[in-house]
Amino acid sequence: MSTRLSLLCVHGVGHAEIDAEFRKSWSEAIIRAVQSVDQSLNPAIDFLSYDDLFDKSPPNLVTYGIALAKLLASATVHGIGDLLAGTRGLDDVPTLIRWTAGMVAQWSVDEQLQAALRGAVLDKLKSGNYDVVLAHSLGSLICYDTFVRNPAAIRDKVFVTFGSQIGNPAVRDIFAGRIQDLPCRKWYHLFNREDRVLTYPLEIAADNFQQVLTPFDVPNDLLNHNATWYLSRPETVATVWHDVVPVPASRSIVSAARGIARIDTRPTRRALLIGINDYPKPADRLEGCVNDVFLMSSVLQESGFKPDEIRVVLNERATAQGIMERLHWLLEGVRDGDQRMLFYSGHGAQIPRYNPSGAPDSVDECLVPYDFDWTPERAILDRQFCQLYSQLPYDCYFVAMLDCCHSGGMTRDGGPRIRGLTPPDDIRHRALRWEASEGMWVPREFPPLNESLSKSKNGADYLGDNGATERLGRSMALRTQPDKEYNKTRAELGHHGPYLPILLEACQEQELSYEYRDGVTSYGAYTFCMAKVLREQRDRGANPSFQELSELVTAKLRRLKYNQTPNLVGAKKRVSAKIPWGAADAGRGQRRAPKKRAAKTGRKKRR
Repeated sequence: MSTRLSLLCVHGVGHAEIDAEFRKSWSEAIIRAVQSVDQSLNPAIDFLSYDDLFDKSPPNLVTYGIALAKLLASATVHGIGDLLAGTRGLDDVPTLIRWTAGMVAQWSVDEQLQAALRGAVLDKLKSGNYDVVLAHSLGSLICYDTFVRNPAAIRDKVFVTFGSQIGNPAVRDIFAGRIQDLPCRKWYHLFNREDRVLTYPLEIAADNFQQVLTPFDVPNDLLNHNATWYLSRPETVATVWHDVVPVPASRSIVSAARGIARIDTRPTRRALLIGINDYPKPADRLEGCVNDVFLMSSVLQESGFKPDEIRVVLNERATAQGIMERLHWLLEGVRDGDQRMLFYSGHGAQIPRYNPSGAPDSVDECLVPYDFDWTPERAILDRQFCQLYSQLPYDCYFVAMLDCCHSGGMTRDGGPRIRGLTPPDDIRHRALRWEASEGMWVPREFPPLNESLSKSKNGADYLGDNGATERLGRSMALRTQPDKEYNKTRAELGHHGPYLPILLEACQEQELSYEYRDGVTSYGAYTFCMAKVLREQRDRGANPSFQELSELVTAKLRRLKYNQTPNLVGAKKRVSAKIPWGAADAGRGQRRAPKKRAAKTGRKKRR
């Protein structure tokens, strides 16, 4: 039995110039896919064209250039979708950029163009009763911008985005760092890792959102951005088309699957614990990091975590790839009320970063994996980490406890060494300049990453003392707008910006984190004091807030004469709340009182 199905298609970048026959190829691909589910169905397919609106709005070259640079930087820095990879000659580069990143950049900086495009989408939706909106590439940005500001327009429809830049950090920054769920019946986000037009995966913690991996590599296609391949992939047929085609049997299967997914809605817990002692370079090796991991695992299990909710990775297995793979496990599928804990014990560092023109202009704070070599590919930077945590639901708990420090070990001639893991001389040179008048090397003064934020009360907590450091766990890649514009956009869109974890850090930015020898056994001084305080509080039946916990650990370190001041970063509401895995869940009485050990006998810097 044939049933009605109406679809609105919104094309992507530069279609009129790249593929004049795109309507025909899209229609054929859609009909084939739909009829693979129901042979009798002949869908009604309509298209929205908008290239003329771009032609009527020539970009401001200054703002356009800045936006284009940010987008091209995101194509390479974040390791996904190198726009120019494989380009055979320079002649095709300007045209390629103009009709790919160029159109995205033009849209991103022109508010009048954005308004005109939103109007075009709304007018088109009013002209027909569409069941599905299919939006490719730039079309997905235009549609999302329309629907997040006019949610009624997509209500009860299916929204499909593919070849989309919505998750790109340079684009998310336009939306104040967060992509929100929509009141549609279902939102499918199709992602192909081989797509080279600034595309990104997207995670949204909502029952009506699903990301679908659609891998393909079109022969002799530089961009792998082909809409018809996205629409025709078997993964798309098995999800999107089996959902939207109104066949009772497939609807029943989908409904049953959704019902099963909703059976267990209890908050879940996961913890990832990382410890690295045995760095390849002997001078960099530590003693207490693996012990820290086992200590924190025991404390978490006393606090209610089950053994199978905790994963550890140690020493040579804690490579950059190994840590990132486990971070995906830690932060995947998080829902409201869930609890996630990341613990890291090892070295931290700061790496001067090159801008797209090849000049150092800022600093990346990072965790130091086993295979660290002072390159972004062998470091845990916030730019990769941010992709995993920034879209988490606001009502979950993600706590990151970092027993390390990040002071760059850069030196001044005749002066003291700044504390931290000592970089090779070529890395150190990036952050120095020659001061001819003094005849000395001095630190470069990098421009602030966000001038208004750097001047605020908490600016150093987010951007470092130099205002140019992208610190871990702060989502600064998604917050480049001036504070006034950022807050205005958040208010307009009704959200709080990117999710920020609660950060428990062993020391302030320019301090060192020390190791402590408990008799003959080494631990991080911060970790050992943290475990002591948690157990002391639990034995009293108390459950402190994160703020109280940090203050108690700080006081204990002070009493033990350690010159390190723990740092707590997080939303005021969260850090003043009770620890979610505190005394209420503890198996108090199951733990024996620890035996007294010998007094502290020595310290070793944890850089």
